[in-house]
Amino acid sequence: MYINIKDISIYYEKHGMGKQVIFILPGWGDNRQTFDYLISSLKDYFTIYIIDYPGFGNSSFPTSDLSIFDYANIINEIITHLQIEDAILIGHSFGGRIIALLTTMYTTKFKKLLLIDVAGLKPKINISLFLRQNLYKLLKKLSFFLPKSLKRKYLKKLFSHFASNDYKNLDKRLLKTFKNIVHTKLDNYYQKITLETLILWGEFDPITPFHDALKLNKLIKNSSLIKIENTRHFPYLEKKYLVSQIIFEYLKKDITT
Repeated sequence: MYINIKDISIYYEKHGMGKQVIFILPGWGDNRQTFDYLISSLKDYFTIYIIDYPGFGNSSFPTSDLSIFDYANIINEIITHLQIEDAILIGHSFGGRIIALLTTMYTTKFKKLLLIDVAGLKPKINISLFLRQNLYKLLKKLSFFLPKSLKRKYLKKLFSHFASNDYKNLDKRLLKTFKNIVHTKLDNYYQKITLETLILWGEFDPITPFHDALKLNKLIKNSSLIKIENTRHFPYLEKKYLVSQIIFEYLKKDITT
């Protein structure tokens, strides 16, 4: 199904017929299909909505660069348009950024939260990352002294060596949007969350490291944390059955007939 928000055609799916609604917000670059297993384990008890973000899956590309605040506004408009009330929000990675804003900037009411390896926290000072970023900036400046015939090739090779896989694989139309998002830190918004929250986190997550989970658990006063052992950034895919059972146990008291 499609819904048009701000001239963007956004694809969403609805599964199940339960009275309690769950709204799933995937990670950056992911689409609804990564949650197929979880949805199949919950759809007999809940009504579940899941979307493809603008620029991903079946949704169209935005006509202008977006910020995380734009994404939150789009999702809030979708929820309002679909007349969804008191939904349980499940967010992975980038989805957590949106949830942090949805639950603290809008009057829309939600019931509880489930956050999986979410992003948007100010990182610890990382000396190796700091040195790597500054080395890249220095080497990039050196291109000024190269002839035009070599400059483009040099910059391309430099970018390939230093850029993250997420950035390298991104459609050029979303590069500025990606920069807008990763440069916005949301610690203050996470701290304002008062809803009951379960945090699930991969023990060896290299993208959003486990110390972020500990920090988030402290920021959100009404939260509990479960570490998913021997998993990385996608514990709900790496240990599908275990994670789906943990989630079902967390949500089963919300099943209404």
